Amino acid sequence: MSIPTQPAEDESHPARPPSAGTAFNTTLRGLNVLQGLAKRALWFAGSLLAASGVIFLIVQTLPGDIAQATLGLNASPEALEAIRQRWGLDRPAIVRYLDWLAGLARGDLGSSYRSGQPVAQQILPGLAVTGWLVGLALPLAALAAVPLGAVAALWRRRFPGAVASGLSQVGMAVPVFFTGVLLVVVFAVELGWLPANGYTPLTGPDGDPAQWWRHLVLPVAVLVIAQASLLSRYVRSGLVEVMTEDYLRTARAVGWTRWGALRRHGTRNVALSVVTVLGLQAAALLVGAIIVEQVFQLPGLGSALLRAVAQRDLPVVQGIACLLVVAVLTISFLVDALYLVIDPRLRSKARR
Repeated sequence: MSIPTQPAEDESHPARPPSAGTAFNTTLRGLNVLQGLAKRALWFAGSLLAASGVIFLIVQTLPGDIAQATLGLNASPEALEAIRQRWGLDRPAIVRYLDWLAGLARGDLGSSYRSGQPVAQQILPGLAVTGWLVGLALPLAALAAVPLGAVAALWRRRFPGAVASGLSQVGMAVPVFFTGVLLVVVFAVELGWLPANGYTPLTGPDGDPAQWWRHLVLPVAVLVIAQASLLSRYVRSGLVEVMTEDYLRTARAVGWTRWGALRRHGTRNVALSVVTVLGLQAAALLVGAIIVEQVFQLPGLGSALLRAVAQRDLPVVQGIACLLVVAVLTISFLVDALYLVIDPRLRSKARR
């Protein structure tokens, strides 16, 4: 007795057009994503407003007199009062905060006490350096961590897995500054392949792409080693957990290979944990970049922040701190947006 089968599609059996219900469900999913993004945008704005208040409060409560620190101990009371009036320090704190907040809404971070230049113009070169460090290190760390974590998970009871796990443990245990010093000793001092410090712009009158690349190799390598080591541990844990799930064992039972089953059924679940850690590590990279900038003497945001703190240049300190907060909140917003794209369950929750 033969088993009836569904006939193959040909000219006599044209493909069915998508039903109205399918189109409605697609539209509904799109609206759920937009609604979820709108809620997260409101949280972004509220978090930024609260962070700006905290930054202003902390900076304004720093001990010492800014005018006195600027003019010196021998300054006359008239000169001190004049500089306080020029900088607006004689006004109430709430008025100064509202003025600063209004400037932030216009994209104006204020003017430096020391140079008189706009804060945005003063920190823009440092932002470019730090941006290159983080922008290059994060994707390279992800590219290195995914295969390293996969090897550690799939061959966790064999020699390749033990080597991959050991490398990630060493990378996590060694401090960033020690890794930087070690790379400088090996590749700059002993071998002489790369410069030990300094920075050359990529473009502009002083730009040199070859020197720009050579000056960034070691700092980016330090960040990649630290971040890839940590990220690979999460990739390994996610893959090990997925491989014990019933749906993956079922896929293997019906004929899927291990790699094929993971790629078809386990990638999305692992991607959620990877995206979470990438978001957290992107924020941590901003802090790690400050340390690396000091090791390699790069003129990034970290150097500008330390210099502004030493000079008590409060507008610059506030501007850099606010810029870092915006970067962290933006990364969190993008991670939440990726959640909605990767996990359909979150799209249904966004309606509630």
